[in-house]
Amino acid sequence: MLRLLILILAMLVPAFAQRLPFETVFRGKDRFDSIVAKVKPHAERLRESSVGERAAWFGQILVGTPYKGFTLEIDDRIEAPSVNFNGLDCWTFFETSLALARMVDLPVEKWTPDSLLGFIEQDRYWGGKCDGSYCSRIHYLEDWAKDNDKRGYVRDLTRTLGGVGVTNQATEMTNNWKGYRYMANPDCRAGIAELEAGLRKRPLYMIPLSRVAAIEERLQTGDIIGIVSRDGDGYGTSHVGIALRKDGVLHFMHASAPSNYGRVVIDSRLSEYLARFKKNAGILVARPLK
Repeated sequence: MLRLLILILAMLVPAFAQRLPFETVFRGKDRFDSIVAKVKPHAERLRESSVGERAAWFGQILVGTPYKGFTLEIDDRIEAPSVNFNGLDCWTFFETSLALARMVDLPVEKWTPDSLLGFIEQDRYWGGKCDGSYCSRIHYLEDWAKDNDKRGYVRDLTRTLGGVGVTNQATEMTNNWKGYRYMANPDCRAGIAELEAGLRKRPLYMIPLSRVAAIEERLQTGDIIGIVSRDGDGYGTSHVGIALRKDGVLHFMHASAPSNYGRVVIDSRLSEYLARFKKNAGILVARPLK
């Protein structure tokens, strides 16, 4: 009987342990409530637009939000879907915009923090499921595009738009592991090292910088634009934002680091933005489908 009780308790612990306090996983609820109140009157009109157009619409609402790095490092052990409306980095900006866009399809009474966290989980984790482990999170943008394409949430257009394969360097997290809270755990470091080794065995597909201006007319508002930069002898994904067409010009909307604007901005024409930084080598493109 005692053995059975111990076994039952052991089975229950993981599910219990994966719960983190609400104030840890959801920050900026007042701002979320304000956005929801602002958007509810437009629900029916928004549902008539594509999820990409909605994501760009919400992205514009988030313009001005301060840049905050490492917002996903919320605990020492337990990985969990999280949102922070008080500060965004480039990844959390685009995924929060997408989650808000997808939430619009729900009845307005279900526009809640729990619903938003559900859409974050769907987008951020392998197969759409967080199992409480650090390696259940998708850490590299090329993997995000691949996994979400496989599940039908986006279409990776990179090769369709003329993308070419280049050497993927993929060492950033292993080399800079001290900057990642979870990676104080040697098991997490080993898992990420294995992940990066797998990425280095495959080409990284990108549309070269020299071709971007020519394909801008084929891009749409709401497309997710990943920046590929030169990284030593190879290349790596380094930044991400959302395409926004205004007055016929395709702009790059993104959470810009403190060394630049330090907040979410609608930047210049995409090709002009890319040319501004010497290390930028090209882009990958993923179009939200649902």
